[in-house]
Amino acid sequence: MTKKERLNAICTIIRENEISTQEELTEKLIGMGFNVSQATVSRDINELDLIKVEGVDRKSVYRKADKINADIPQKIKDLFKQITVSIVAANNRIVVKTLNGNGSSAGMAIDQMHIPQILGTIAGDDTLLIVAKTNSDAEIIVKILRSV
Repeated sequence: MTKKERLNAICTIIRENEISTQEELTEKLIGMGFNVSQATVSRDINELDLIKVEGVDRKSVYRKADKINADIPQKIKDLFKQITVSIVAANNRIVVKTLNGNGSSAGMAIDQMHIPQILGTIAGDDTLLIVAKTNSDAEIIVKILRSV
């Protein structure tokens, strides 16, 4: 089976199931006839831009970052896109640089996105500091914000 078929299968699996580990995803793929290793699945997860979010039945599950974005109102996405200059992560902190005078507007937009991995935001004139729960949560937040 081709890589494209495998990537499509992964998207179907995470859409229809709450998958919280690479091992679970690997087992599902093997059950579907794909000859994959956990390392291959890990690369596929990165390529598909999958992130972990809170699940219904499980603590965290894989979802596509753009699917998370679909829940964010377009007005908020447009505002954030227009005023953001850069997004950089350092450990569990993310610094969002904005156009002059728009730090608090970026903070308001992010607060309205209700991203569960965010502990809080602090805004300055042209800078917004986001504090994430963990370093890996910071990476997830950056993926979400960059996909906006």
